[in-house]
Formats: sequence, structure tokens, C-alpha cells
Amino acid sequence: MRTKLCLYLILLMPVAILAQDLKDERAFDPTYTHVVYFWLKNPENVQDRKVFDVALRNLFKDSRYTQTNFLGAPPKATREVVDDSFTFAMIVTFESAEAQKAYQTEAAHLKFIEQTKHLLERFVVYDAQGLKP
Repeated sequence: MRTKLCLYLILLMPVAILAQDLKDERAFDPTYTHVVYFWLKNPENVQDRKVFDVALRNLFKDSRYTQTNFLGAPPKATREVVDDSFTFAMIVTFESAEAQKAYQTEAAHLKFIEQTKHLLERFVVYDAQGLKP
């Protein structure tokens, strides 16, 4: 019985790895990206960071339009050309420019803005449409 189970797991492992690889390849939708860098007024304030983090994760969960969701913080820059002055970075992708436009007025996005605007010193937005090869 134990030998059969081990053999079964060994045979399924390549399938599981391949499935994960396929999922990872499809995870990023390059059609339309929306990149936002945020600077909090009080970046060292643990409570402010937590409020922002939770609000952004709720946006990711509740948005009907975002495809790929990324939340990050800057690592300590090791080269002079790297800007590590921001507090958080968000990257989301959309299936189209129209979906991104709809996202701007959807309830989840407006709620995020309302919950976090008092925390922000500034933010910078970069949108880009994917180029076809």
C-alpha cells in the first residue's frame, strides 16, 4: 500500500509542477497595467501602514475588474538609479482600457480611496498598454 502511494505521488509530481508552471505563465495579464507608487505621510507609523495594507488588499479582493494584483514595498536600494523613497507599490492589470476605466468609478476603488486618502503624502500613477510582439 505504501509503495503504491509513493509511486502514485511520484507519477503525479510532474503533472503538478507543469500545472503550476502553466498557472504562473497565465498569472500576469499584459494587456493593460496600472502601476501606482504611494508615499504615506507617516511611513514609520505601524498603524497607518496596516490600515493602508488592509484597504489595498480589500480592493484587490473586491474589485470586479483587476486581473493581476501586486502589493509591494521597496527593498533598500543598492544602486543610485533605484528610487526607494515610496512606501508602497501597487500593480494591477486589466483585460482592456475599458475595464480600467470602469475600475476608476467602481465601489471597491472609491472605498479604497476614501479609506486611505488621509494617509497619503502623494502618489504617482503609470498606466501602460501592452505592445503586441
